[in-house]
Amino acid sequence: MKRRSPFPGKGTGARAGGIVALGAVVVLTVTVLPGLPRFDGIESLPLPGGADLGSHPYTVTAELTDVLSLVPQSAVKVNDVAVGRVTEIRLGTGSWTARVTMKINGDIRLPADAGARLQQSSLLGEKFIELTAPTEDTGGARLTDGSTIPLSRTSRNTEVEEVFGALSLLLNGGGVNQLKTISKELNAALGGREPEVRSMLERVNTLVTDLDAHREDITRALDGVNRLSATLAGRKEDVGKVLTNLAPGLKALEEQRGSLLTMLRALDTLSDVTVSTVHASKDDMVADLKALAPTLKALADAGTDLPDSLQALLTYPFTDEVMRGVKGDYLNTYLYIAAVPGTQVIPPLVPQSTPTPPSDPGTPPADPDTPPADPDVPPADPDTTFGRGTSGSGPAKPTSPLPLPPVHSATPAGPSATPGATGTATGAEAGGKTP
Repeated sequence: MKRRSPFPGKGTGARAGGIVALGAVVVLTVTVLPGLPRFDGIESLPLPGGADLGSHPYTVTAELTDVLSLVPQSAVKVNDVAVGRVTEIRLGTGSWTARVTMKINGDIRLPADAGARLQQSSLLGEKFIELTAPTEDTGGARLTDGSTIPLSRTSRNTEVEEVFGALSLLLNGGGVNQLKTISKELNAALGGREPEVRSMLERVNTLVTDLDAHREDITRALDGVNRLSATLAGRKEDVGKVLTNLAPGLKALEEQRGSLLTMLRALDTLSDVTVSTVHASKDDMVADLKALAPTLKALADAGTDLPDSLQALLTYPFTDEVMRGVKGDYLNTYLYIAAVPGTQVIPPLVPQSTPTPPSDPGTPPADPDTPPADPDVPPADPDTTFGRGTSGSGPAKPTSPLPLPPVHSATPAGPSATPGATGTATGAEAGGKTP
């Protein structure tokens, strides 16, 4: 059988010429002319209907754990709008990650912390990179040429194969064939008990609500239990010693169980007697307390007088005030007497003539029995010192003022004294030599 030529009306020569011409076209097609982009195969050709990169696109790199079936020239989208395409996919250096290089239209400004997610357009559709919005505002920073989206901000969607595998595991080994038995048993358990089940669900709802309201308290309690557990773990040896030494004590308590029960019964009886006694003596006790109230009030009114009197009582008879009067080996007593207001005081009779000088032989000698004048005793006031007169009638003989007697009464004698007048005695000294 003779094969027809694909070129009608042509012979063998024509066929040879056509093959040579076709080969020249193919050679011219695959030849890379200087100045043109590199051609790496069919994947270097842009897909029809792809994103417009504009005149000044910028490059962004994203790191993903798995790129699945993503290929170069895949779309890069923002909110399902194509803004760029994938230009290169290679293995990351130093880690088991994939680095995807993307070119994005220069007019699209993206935040610096934008994320990248590998998604699929449909159930059996193509893969593409979706740029997601950031979780926080970066304050105006943008992705620039050469920026990298780290692995922490990239993810991928679930594959159809993974969904089918999980469904197969559920259907084959998940006990789906037992769902009928479970539903039947539930119907048998709940049938006719709907009010009880509804009441139980309401109580469970109340319980869950209360637990949710006290969530912070429960958390604090758990934290406290955690701290207690940590403390007990740190003192495990001490706890072990306590539990070991506790056994003999428990054994002794067990041996004295009868005595303990007897003591508790006796305490119960004592409690009854005490209560009855208190009830019976309640009125008397209240009366005693009321009678004690005036005494307590008097003690409260005494204030600091009682402590002060106790201090003086403990030093009797030589109190602090007495000790202040001891000068040397004598106990000195000072008595100050003031005249009643309105009393007429007669001054002493002092002669108008010149007093006799001390060297006058007529001056009587000093009495050796008279004690020396005490320097601590103030001198007698001449206005309140009474003169000494002579007995009988007649004018008193003017003499020099004499000192008061040591121990006698301070009331002056003489006809010139006015009845009812009171004098002043100072420097009265009494007492003997202390042993």
